[in-house]
Amino acid sequence: MNKGTYVIVLKIDRDVKISRPSFQVLSKGLYAYVGSAMNSLTARLRRHLSKNKKIHWHIDQLTEVGEVVFLVAFTGNRLEEMLSRFLSDRFEVIKDFGSSDLRTKGNLFKLTDMSDLLESLKHFCAKFRDFCV
Repeated sequence: MNKGTYVIVLKIDRDVKISRPSFQVLSKGLYAYVGSAMNSLTARLRRHLSKNKKIHWHIDQLTEVGEVVFLVAFTGNRLEEMLSRFLSDRFEVIKDFGSSDLRTKGNLFKLTDMSDLLESLKHFCAKFRDFCV
């Protein structure tokens, strides 16, 4: 199976103006993005890691300027909405970013540090054991 949900953590070293979904400025820091790929997870992750690409997805605006410092994938299921809702109770949500096709506040989260995210992912997997194998 080459489908699933992923979390990418980006380190942004400067304030960044983004135009999608609406114009806003993201302050420098760590951000976690939740996404999914139901056709080719490997290709999607390769694309996100690439610097030279046409801006298509919301996250492309950040992968162009940020450094990917962490990536985790949950293969087989589309957990994007479930995981985003879970993380939105724990982190600041960048409203509507990357979630135009979902019923979530957003798929991008401002982090204070990596350990909080890792602990949250651990709790997510404990709560939804069947999805985290």
